[in-house]
Amino acid sequence: MPPDLDQLPDAVIRVDGSRRIVGANSAATELTGFDAAALIGRDCAGTLDTRDREGRPVWVGGWHRSAGLPSVRSLPEQEIILRGADGIDVRAFVTGSYERDPAGEITGAVLVLRDARRRMHQTVTGIEIVSTVSHELRSPLTSVKGYTSLLMNRWDRLGDEQKRMMLEQVNHDADRVTRLITELLDISRLETGRLVLRRQMIDLSTLTDSVLDQMAMEYAGLGVTRNFEEPFPAVYADPDKVLQVITNLVENACKYGSPQGLEVTGEATEDEVALSVTDRGPGIPSEDLDRVFTKFFRRPEGKPTGSGLGLWISRGLVEAHGGRLSVTSITGQGSTFRFTLPRVEPEVLRQPMANA
Repeated sequence: MPPDLDQLPDAVIRVDGSRRIVGANSAATELTGFDAAALIGRDCAGTLDTRDREGRPVWVGGWHRSAGLPSVRSLPEQEIILRGADGIDVRAFVTGSYERDPAGEITGAVLVLRDARRRMHQTVTGIEIVSTVSHELRSPLTSVKGYTSLLMNRWDRLGDEQKRMMLEQVNHDADRVTRLITELLDISRLETGRLVLRRQMIDLSTLTDSVLDQMAMEYAGLGVTRNFEEPFPAVYADPDKVLQVITNLVENACKYGSPQGLEVTGEATEDEVALSVTDRGPGIPSEDLDRVFTKFFRRPEGKPTGSGLGLWISRGLVEAHGGRLSVTSITGQGSTFRFTLPRVEPEVLRQPMANA
């Protein structure tokens, strides 16, 4: 393990293609209680008795099934329990990246572990989460209540166009409530590793069109340039989750950039498809680029409304598919949020493999 990694506050463990430990920094020996000599050459899962929150073994018998996709480079963060040298369990958050040879085969991985106790002071309580989301629910529910009351009391005095407008708004606000509730549920599912993807072959171009139609109701004068390669390949993914990601990215661009001048671009390579949403807003300061994907972070620029959960959840949903969500920005010119999804045949993911 390079000496400079001993300066890092987080534990770093490197494993080879057989998941045997080949390196550990000083923070790793402090976290586990094992000295480096006792770790090197030993099976990572067996030595540390790694388990998930429900006590099920992880990293036993193989990599996670998503690792079979050459485009997958990183391990989504998850909470695990490991057993230290003194026999006492330690809760930690682990993430990392795969190392691959030119042919795409995994030759090892670098794991980064952080003691869960270090996050306790940063953890947002359930009451705070409910408070934040409840505030966001108030506006669409008020609208639904107002329009339905008006329709019930003045039905005979309203014209057909007025009724249609009100019902369309009620339908739109009901969709907004559904999205907020889904986001609240996804927080728990992502953090506990219980997110279930209901994959099928989907058309990313068609999903994008449905999002833009919905956003046109919320943002008058929405101006979007749509660029998709033709024919655009179908991808094996959960349509509801991908729709949620696209909606969050377009809505984010409208709020912090402008509804005018948006660009939505779809690209495809042999290994993956990608969708980018570009705005012409003020851009994101470099110091905030990583923070935009953290919980409850809202930039003061633009209209800092919303729960502050959309981008955090979107990254989790994309990574659950084996993809990546990233952002680039030029101050004064705008920002681009881009996510990828691996191209894979359904049969590949159906093959039985060990848990992560």
